Amino acid sequence: MSKISMTTMLLSAFLLVTSGCSHDKNSMVKEPTTEKDKPVQAEKSDTSSTKGTASAEQNPAVPVTVMDPDAIPVLVNKENILPDDYKPSDLVYPDVRFTFTEKIEKRMMRKEAADALELLFQAADEQGVPLAGVSAYRSLKTQTSLFNHYVEKDGLEAALLYSATPGTSEHQTGLAIDVTSSDGSCAAEDCFGETDQAQWLIDNAATYGFIIRYDEGKESITGYKHEPWHLRYVGKELAQELADRDIALEEYYQSSLAAK
Repeated sequence: MSKISMTTMLLSAFLLVTSGCSHDKNSMVKEPTTEKDKPVQAEKSDTSSTKGTASAEQNPAVPVTVMDPDAIPVLVNKENILPDDYKPSDLVYPDVRFTFTEKIEKRMMRKEAADALELLFQAADEQGVPLAGVSAYRSLKTQTSLFNHYVEKDGLEAALLYSATPGTSEHQTGLAIDVTSSDGSCAAEDCFGETDQAQWLIDNAATYGFIIRYDEGKESITGYKHEPWHLRYVGKELAQELADRDIALEEYYQSSLAAK
């Protein structure tokens, strides 16, 4: 990486934070307690077609604000940022087990996603692969705190590979949730990918409208490392199409734009 590109990356990321998600490397870090069917994208953006590992250089200097953050299939990533004041208006507490008992922010999801999650958890229970929620909705304030924590812990370049800058986290949409086995083991850790629960999600998540958002082999497209625990609700029809075509949400939007 050149000195110029590194300087640009550092300045852009810190400007976002101070003006102040994604998933994160370890959702067990303590967090503060305090139109739907049409694909929506801010504008066309280029993504790399090369598969492999994520790169911190994929974090753009100026993300574009999404036009309809309430749309179920909304694309939120390093190139598409939520409005500064965005908070879903229909957040509820899904009736599913979590790795904690408190009714706090990260237990919430948007109503449609919460209803679908209850059905997914019920099916997993019935098929002998019980799940538990780890972290769902996350406010801008919480994501800012988490991202800053990871920058202090691992440095900016490393943090950008697994944590979203404030405003670019899927968790802020209320449509994403990190899950693990019901015993809480391997929560937000790579070992979850070796569990029966992870394989069940690969085979069945789309049936309930969810996708494995940061899939293996898509790192250079999504900009993040593989996260088998990170589920994103997009609706049954789109989830099944993405699964059938084996494509990431970014690839779906790119192909949709190309077809116009």
